[in-house]
Amino acid sequence: MTTTWRELVTKGAGELAAGGVPSPLVDAELLAAHVAGTSRGGLILAPSPDEDAVTRFGELIALRRSRTPLQYLIGAGFLGVDLQVGPGVFVPRPETELLVDWALGALRETPKPLVVDLCSGSGAIAIAFAAHRPDATVVAVETDAEALVWLRRNAGPRGVRVVEGDATAAETLAELDGTVDAVLSNPPYVPDATAVSPEVRRDPARAVFGGADGLDVIRPLHRRAWGLLREGGRFGMEHDDTHGYVVPALLKEAGWGAVEEHRDLAGRARFVTAGKG
Repeated sequence: MTTTWRELVTKGAGELAAGGVPSPLVDAELLAAHVAGTSRGGLILAPSPDEDAVTRFGELIALRRSRTPLQYLIGAGFLGVDLQVGPGVFVPRPETELLVDWALGALRETPKPLVVDLCSGSGAIAIAFAAHRPDATVVAVETDAEALVWLRRNAGPRGVRVVEGDATAAETLAELDGTVDAVLSNPPYVPDATAVSPEVRRDPARAVFGGADGLDVIRPLHRRAWGLLREGGRFGMEHDDTHGYVVPALLKEAGWGAVEEHRDLAGRARFVTAGKG
């Protein structure tokens, strides 16, 4: 009897639900679409799976049930850009797209902007900005050797310059000091004692946790951003949802202007923006 994608998805979703996966049906559909070489919506018209496809789908379901991040299995979509991710690099989250959307709006009237992404990881922020502003010069800074493998793989075809270096160090991109139109960052910011999901535990801890209060990287990073920016330049940085007051206060105390807190679609404090001068 011929097996259909609908039957496979139903069975796979049941297995994922039994494994505690938060969105079992959606994940099963996305895995099936990946194997079928189509979109999630296109599954209804996809040819029935052959034996190899059934086997591959079963393998992916087993991996996802073990809480392997979905993006490791099918890639990560970020603001219309496809990224490769895997062990050793932080998986970009949809919420971070809001930061890039803000930057695109803030620089809409700036011709040929120069943008720096600090703590770039997979390159999601840098690459998405470059994809939507092909006239921009975009530089992605990362220090971790494992993350750099993924960053170079993703950034290479997209014209983003990759720099290996400490995002908080004065010598990193010192040649650009005072010239950058926008500095963006999604740094490690989760307080060390915070309980996280099994998927987040697969992310490298150094890319997730930011010390006891989550601010170990944020404190020096905003100062480096200040040095890079031109007068009138803009800074946008993601932070923990418990930082909705403390991070804006930190920036105001340091002399940043136009400090504004931004919330995500769930109403959680998500990122802060500020201006130099």
